[in-house]
Amino acid sequence: MNESVPIGPGTRVTLTFALSMESGDLIDGTGETPASFTVGDGNLLPGFESAIFGMKQGESRRVLLTPDQAFGEPNPNNVHMLRRADFASDMTLEPGLVVSFTNPDQADIPGVVNRVFEETIEIDFNHPLAGKKLWFEVDILEVKQVSFEIARM
Repeated sequence: MNESVPIGPGTRVTLTFALSMESGDLIDGTGETPASFTVGDGNLLPGFESAIFGMKQGESRRVLLTPDQAFGEPNPNNVHMLRRADFASDMTLEPGLVVSFTNPDQADIPGVVNRVFEETIEIDFNHPLAGKKLWFEVDILEVKQVSFEIARM
């Protein structure tokens, strides 16, 4: 019976979740609309997946994830100084502003303005939630065994 299948490799999970800051401020979630994923497909961060391993249909959990279980620690190599001249002259640059950049693969990546100097701008390309503890609340609606392949970890 599917309701007794624990979440693990080869399972397809339907759930609702809420992700909040340690303070309780909601960041993201499914609301009332369930989401589905197959364990290991990359739709959930590995730390989120491991937080629900072993859970079964009908179970709920609230867990405080450390930065290494969520978006990692900030990497100082992801903070760069850019020339002010590289930005539009009419652009108001101030700390906290999110600016979109294009990487060499032509993918858009966000950067956050940390500090503004006369000739340079400090931009942080770390994920905005890097270094943060996050509350992960989840309700497991359905778990189905869809394959018996061994997950490669």
